[in-house]
Amino acid sequence: MKHLYIKQKVFSLSEKFTVKDQEEEDVYYVEGSFLKIPKTFSILNTATEEVALIAKKAFSFLPKFLVEVNGREVLTIKKEFSFFKARYTIDAAGVEVHGNWWDMDFQVLRHGEVVGKVSKEWFTWGDSYKVQILNEEMEVTIMALVIAIDCVKADQAATTSVAAT
Repeated sequence: MKHLYIKQKVFSLSEKFTVKDQEEEDVYYVEGSFLKIPKTFSILNTATEEVALIAKKAFSFLPKFLVEVNGREVLTIKKEFSFFKARYTIDAAGVEVHGNWWDMDFQVLRHGEVVGKVSKEWFTWGDSYKVQILNEEMEVTIMALVIAIDCVKADQAATTSVAAT
């Protein structure tokens, strides 16, 4: 079992952060597109090759995030129409998320088998997540899923704060 840790830098204008392993070594670099439309996040390996891309679809009625791993679209997170509480669905072939993904406490299953677990690290400055990889061939997909969910949460928070003003 492999453990990875995502800790975003609070108030980072460049929208760059790293993913570390249990020895605190960098294993992935995440770079966001600052002020670019459509909004994207690239996940790079230690050789700085792009292994995944998360993009917010620019012209859609409700927010929609597309996730590609190694150039292949693997999942979509989209907002459902709702009058009260924001509801999102995750569409992915054979991949399911069980638990409270809004609070970053969930399991990732592929064809019914648990391949990863995600939990929020409490009492830290900024958002920090612990990701347990139980199936290493799913590592990049799980990392992209966690970062995409974090993007959805940040987008929802920004929308809510704009609507409140």
